[in-house]
Amino acid sequence: MKASGAGSRGTGRAPTRFLPGPGDREFVERLVIHVDDQVLGFNKPSGLAVQGGSGVTRDLDHLLAVLATAKGRVPRLVHRLDRETSGVMIAARTKPAAAFFSAAFAERRARKTYLALIFGDLPETGMVEIPLRRVNRGGIDLSAPARADDPGAQAACTRWRVVGTGEAGAQLLALFPETGRMHQIRAHLAAIGAPIAGDRKYGGALAKAGLPFERLHLHALHLALPHPKDCEFRLTALPGPELFGPWRELALVGDADADFGHVE
Repeated sequence: MKASGAGSRGTGRAPTRFLPGPGDREFVERLVIHVDDQVLGFNKPSGLAVQGGSGVTRDLDHLLAVLATAKGRVPRLVHRLDRETSGVMIAARTKPAAAFFSAAFAERRARKTYLALIFGDLPETGMVEIPLRRVNRGGIDLSAPARADDPGAQAACTRWRVVGTGEAGAQLLALFPETGRMHQIRAHLAAIGAPIAGDRKYGGALAKAGLPFERLHLHALHLALPHPKDCEFRLTALPGPELFGPWRELALVGDADADFGHVE
């Protein structure tokens, strides 16, 4: 395993059944950032589960029922984000589109860019190549560093670039996962001694420089992938004030729209 620098499953309980209620349509519609006849794009908030499971009482998968067509067609999720992570997601509007986008993710034709706040001294660019395996610690599913020949180990690769340096050793990273393992970015940064701020599962700082980090400071900023209409499309979901505010306090960013649109 190496890091280089160049500059709630398994509980046995049935998931809680969620039924959309009053106000859910308005909530979901506020999340929508893109609409065409093939796909919907969303800016998912931190804390909203993508799919149901033990202890989950509200999730995006079931909420999509409020966007069903007159013929009863419900948009279908074709990828995931951690519950604690915010940012861009898509849902297919037809079965053929769902198959198309699912294949694009499976074949690694989707390019993702994330933003994360860490405290450290990482070089300007770098890459983490550390195999990961799933473990359960205290009833919590996590990804842990592993040797390539360990049972259950999967190859995992994450590239980074520092896009902001601020007070108290704060660094804002743009991250580009080349594989899609569970908690990959979180586990990789923790493994090289730079856990994400607010990451209670992987040892991230919960406060620094007088600022509390009440949520995970990881955000899915860009998603680029092929479109069924023989083109490529790119979605951007800007981080909300609960992220942008602390980043500005740490002198990492200026104006939100100006600073994040160019991050690649």
